Amino acid sequence: MEEGSQNSEQLFEDDGNELEMEGNDIDIDSNGLDIEGNCLDIESNGLQDDCDGMLEIDDNHESNGDDATAVSIENGISQGKNYPPPVVGMEFESYDDAYNYYNCYAKELGFAIRVKSSWTKRNSKEKRGAVLCCNCEGFKTIKEANSRRKETRTGCLAMIRLRLVESNRWRVDEVKLEHNHLFDHERAQNCKSHKKMDAVAKRKVEPTVDVEVRTIKLYRTSTADPVGYGNLNSLEGEISETVDRSKRLQLNKGDSQIIYDFFSRIQLTSPNFVYLIDLNDEGCLRNVFWIDSRSRAAYGYFGDVVAVDTTCLSNKYEIPLVAFVGVNHHGQSILLGCGLLADDTFESYVWLFRAWLTCMSGRSPQTIITDHCRAMQSAISEVFPRAHHRLHLSHVMQSLFENLGELQESDVFQMILNRTVYETVKVDEFEMGWDDMIRRFGLADHAWLCTLYEERERWAPVYQKDTFFAGMCTFENGEFRSSFFDGFVHKQTSLKEFFGKYELLVQEERKTEAINDLESRDSSPLLKTRCFYELQLSKLYTNEIFRRFQDEVVMMPCFSITQVHANGPVITYMIKEHKAEGDRSNIKNFEVMHDKAGTEIRCICSCFNFNGYLCRHCLCVLHYNGVEEIPFQYILSRWRKDFKRLYIPELGSNNIDISNPVQWFDHLHRRAMQVVEEGMISQDHYTVAWQAFKESLNKVRLVADKHV
Repeated sequence: MEEGSQNSEQLFEDDGNELEMEGNDIDIDSNGLDIEGNCLDIESNGLQDDCDGMLEIDDNHESNGDDATAVSIENGISQGKNYPPPVVGMEFESYDDAYNYYNCYAKELGFAIRVKSSWTKRNSKEKRGAVLCCNCEGFKTIKEANSRRKETRTGCLAMIRLRLVESNRWRVDEVKLEHNHLFDHERAQNCKSHKKMDAVAKRKVEPTVDVEVRTIKLYRTSTADPVGYGNLNSLEGEISETVDRSKRLQLNKGDSQIIYDFFSRIQLTSPNFVYLIDLNDEGCLRNVFWIDSRSRAAYGYFGDVVAVDTTCLSNKYEIPLVAFVGVNHHGQSILLGCGLLADDTFESYVWLFRAWLTCMSGRSPQTIITDHCRAMQSAISEVFPRAHHRLHLSHVMQSLFENLGELQESDVFQMILNRTVYETVKVDEFEMGWDDMIRRFGLADHAWLCTLYEERERWAPVYQKDTFFAGMCTFENGEFRSSFFDGFVHKQTSLKEFFGKYELLVQEERKTEAINDLESRDSSPLLKTRCFYELQLSKLYTNEIFRRFQDEVVMMPCFSITQVHANGPVITYMIKEHKAEGDRSNIKNFEVMHDKAGTEIRCICSCFNFNGYLCRHCLCVLHYNGVEEIPFQYILSRWRKDFKRLYIPELGSNNIDISNPVQWFDHLHRRAMQVVEEGMISQDHYTVAWQAFKESLNKVRLVADKHV
């Protein structure tokens, strides 16, 4: 153990597997995506969420002394010229390379470093990890405090944590950039770490791909070039022949500048806006992801079901857009992040999904709905192994007709297919219906259809009764509510047009949600029956969700109910539903199981999982058993109009370091934003919030006056 081992993080190894005993870091599959506190770091970027500063790194491989890589970070974060700040995901060929890099970075800024702790493999001298910190870290011991040496330690938290990974490279695992002291270049020059700096570390960062990309393995946020190819060294209209066009974002002239200008402008007005950029080995723009703080906060309420809309990418639109879409408490589509991808390969999807998951604090959705794409399916298995991956049923049905030639014109075929997919309520019914359809139309040797059938558990409703969809898929006619940009983005829409519409569309979506909130809170829906369930939920659900539930209540009298089985408190009922009044030939049977002891109820139609509210069959059984109110577990908070939703980042812990001004700002800013959100609910709320702000400001100024 090296210097500072008494405070070191311990690394244990059991049968070759390292177990790191650390605080509450979120580490996602060792893929270089890491969230620590309020600081967002990603494998290829040095971006920070929840701070007002914007990180800019000019990627210029032909820099000279006057035109070096520039780093500009506000809010107390270090600035450098030749050496970019460390970020999680950086990789080095050796420990010495990593140490020398951090030492050079520190010397350039004006502070010195030391090894706070390091650890080795059990029963071996092979180094496995280390923590390098600012030499102002910690405080003197009691023994040292009695010495005459000047106190230089300030409890500074700036540090990097290094770990040896499977590729036998050293990866930056944790980064803290903030210092709580001023830099002293003269003193730093004479510090022990800089005096020992070897000749390799002393040289400037070479402007080569090997040093910039291979050794450090840092994909950085670049100042995009006006030509549109993501490489600052490109000349007007000139592209290197060695660059593989398939491995970079296909942009028109000037598009990269449009992207950069848009991100810069948004981040100035919305400090919590985050964008992540992926560069290929040649330094060209490959993939892009962005998200704002409201979307991240909304995910906390509506992140159970997320659709990945790849319409633009799969249909070769002018812009290769991918959107993450959810549904809010009004059943309205909401945006949960966007990306631009170079291609629809496994690698691109993995980068995008990991970027998105990192911004969502590593919390995976319950259900992910996507188009039918092998690469995306593999990427989801890699990044979201616990999520239910389902396919857009409407897309599956559309592609099914497109691949069946003349049969798509057959009304008989369409009727049989729709009945098999949408109306069967049991697995054996679906499989028998599918087999009959295959034999009747001679499709046994249709390879594509056979492949689709093998994946039926991902798209056929009868197999998905245990999957929660929050009303995103109706499963009645294949309708799908995942498109956020429908009607706004077309095949020929340019990137400039898209970003011009983007803000307006997002603002319109949020305005619509605010209007719906007011209407749901201030109005009372018109009741259509005397059923108490209808009255109960009219007071709880938002207007749109209540209207959907109301359709179920209205149909309750259309049934006959029979008890068919009993096993203690669990009773099974058969509900006979008549599709049309007086039509005895069109009757469907639905089984409903009711547990009186546990107040649980479940219908074979699985309306609750599909839509988030109980079906008419369950309501009929509850009414039959004299249950006057719908059990609380079947009234989801995601649909309630009285549920408090504050679209601000999570407040986190109230335990702050009272000596750290950066934490003061972060804590006060979050609390102030909470008051702002509450103050926007109504005019009365606004008046109270504004008065509170004025009173608080006056009190703070009085404190300041006392110290004058």
